[in-house]
Amino acid sequence: MADYLRDVGKRPVVPAVAPGEIRRALPAEPPAAGEPFEAIAADFRELILPGMTHWNHPGWFGYFPANHSPPSILAEMLTATLGAQCMSWQTSPAATELEQVVMEWLRGMLALPADFTGVIQDTASTATLVALLTARDRRGTDPRMLTVYASTEAHSSITKGARLAGFAPEHIRAVPVDAAFAMQAGALEALMAADAAAGLAPACVVATVGTTSSTAVDPLRASAAACGRHGAWLHVDAAYAGAATILPERRALFDGVELADSFVFNPHKWLLTNFDCSAYFVRDVPALLHTFAAAPAYLRTAHDPEVVNFRDWGIQLGRRFRALKLWFVIRSYGVEGLRAMLRRHIALAEEFRSWVEAEPGFVVPAPSPFGLVCLRHEPPALAGDGAALDDWNRALLSRVNAAGDVFLTHTQLGGRYTLRLAIGQWQTERANVARAWELIRSAAGAT
Repeated sequence: MADYLRDVGKRPVVPAVAPGEIRRALPAEPPAAGEPFEAIAADFRELILPGMTHWNHPGWFGYFPANHSPPSILAEMLTATLGAQCMSWQTSPAATELEQVVMEWLRGMLALPADFTGVIQDTASTATLVALLTARDRRGTDPRMLTVYASTEAHSSITKGARLAGFAPEHIRAVPVDAAFAMQAGALEALMAADAAAGLAPACVVATVGTTSSTAVDPLRASAAACGRHGAWLHVDAAYAGAATILPERRALFDGVELADSFVFNPHKWLLTNFDCSAYFVRDVPALLHTFAAAPAYLRTAHDPEVVNFRDWGIQLGRRFRALKLWFVIRSYGVEGLRAMLRRHIALAEEFRSWVEAEPGFVVPAPSPFGLVCLRHEPPALAGDGAALDDWNRALLSRVNAAGDVFLTHTQLGGRYTLRLAIGQWQTERANVARAWELIRSAAGAT
């Protein structure tokens, strides 16, 4: 494990393997007798490790970060060693109370109001589903008449979660976005008002801070006002960008979050805590418990009236001891250490953007408030030919990633194929970002 952390930067970010190649190299049947650990470890090194995508490579710029750190890894080892089932206070008192303390630490770090209470979920997708289910039940209307709203740039898990929560697909509204790819407040209000006039009941608005494609920031304060007028729940999805709330200079981007009903971000994305660890904060705890609490006889204990049982705060009954790794991380780095990391990543993104904007033929189609920069290359010879430009950028990305020491991903912005460079790995340095830009320029034919 120590060797891997030391040497991961020397490996190709993405393995050069074909589908089925690793499966064919593994035995089709399990061994009848136990094998020595040396043989298992050797197969891990020779068969499994070469086929892994290295999300914590310093040249990882794809999707969003899936961060970790040595303290988080050590805590995860201890969690596995303890093997605790943390569904209730009685099953693991220290796990429950540490989660309460750490989530209160985190609430303070994020500058969220004191009436928000935190719980750790596995992923933001699950947390959003929890919010949608709670919003559905609190609205107290025939579910067939309820409506949900999110921007056209919102994460796909929102539509999926709404369907799982029982909202009719035809009542899931995609709100148009503005030139910065943020939800249009006026369009949201118009849709909600039209639905209310038609006898439907607006139940939930999901506003995003840091959309997946471009890290756009939806108008939280205006969304909260619309929710107040129509009796809807406001859930803020800040899965990636929420970590930046610990930076005082970035809090203006979250203006209005204090008016939300719930808020989620993932420490496992940009706060040095390995997957999975999603921080979900909710204001109306009784509404949450109304939806999720279940107390069959075999789970009841004498302590229930005076303790928190986190099994009642989400979908899962069984729960891992996720708070331990978050505790290790916050104590090891301190709030200022975590802020320093985020500031370094944001500064690298700003510098990278400046390089792109200064290079003829390149465009940056969206703002970059956090650690993500979107870009396209538009050579004059292809000007005006959208399909050809898309093909050109698709091939450019393939050439960049073929080098093996960096990895970028793509999206669609305004219907156009767009490259994304997301900075957020704990070992990423300026030299790695400069290498990515060198490969991009080379693939574009720049001199």
